[in-house]
Amino acid sequence: MTESEAREEICRVGRSLFERGYVHATAGNISVRLEASEGGGYLITPTDACLGFLHPARLARLDDQAQQLSGDKASKTIALHAHIYRASGQFDAQTRCVIHTHSQHCVALTLRPVGAGPRELLPAITPYFVMKVGHVPVIPYHRPGDPAAAVLVAQTITRYGQAGTPIRAVMLERLGPNVWHDSPTAAMATLEELEETARLLSQGAHAPMPLTDSQIDELRQTFGARW
Repeated sequence: MTESEAREEICRVGRSLFERGYVHATAGNISVRLEASEGGGYLITPTDACLGFLHPARLARLDDQAQQLSGDKASKTIALHAHIYRASGQFDAQTRCVIHTHSQHCVALTLRPVGAGPRELLPAITPYFVMKVGHVPVIPYHRPGDPAAAVLVAQTITRYGQAGTPIRAVMLERLGPNVWHDSPTAAMATLEELEETARLLSQGAHAPMPLTDSQIDELRQTFGARW
């Protein structure tokens, strides 16, 4: 994908997410890691920008060290995105896009009282969640832009990957999901499946039974599910 194509895709995906209610006001951000043939570095949506009204020429352009080169001021979450690219690149060399939203049903699930210790946002309740999203660890609350959260996310990506279950998403408690994939379109599809599964769980009167181990193993064998 050329830089020009990436700029257009970021704006198209941002508008789609906004128009369908996945983001609101100035919440959320999208970044793309550019190919070396395009000069490397990153594009990211500007700080306090509404994803529904982005302009390709005003996206922030950054170098490989996430230092701004041009465009409007970059979102403060670029440090988190850069950590995600570096950590996920150990297991998915083609990771090219990160999307962060404040998706309603995902956030709502983190507001429920739970016990202490590591947890995941959702159990394996649908086959497409298992196939298209996979495990989604919850990152304990940190203020927006806190560098400690970026480090913890990178450590979590590495831990899951080394255990043989690479992940495509993490959930920031009380803030929202970060998802990543090889293109803006693929990352958006991952986000959509994640939010839809969260909606199903949050609207049910009773907690659904997760898929069985044998059912999940069948999804692994047939579709290469990461679970």
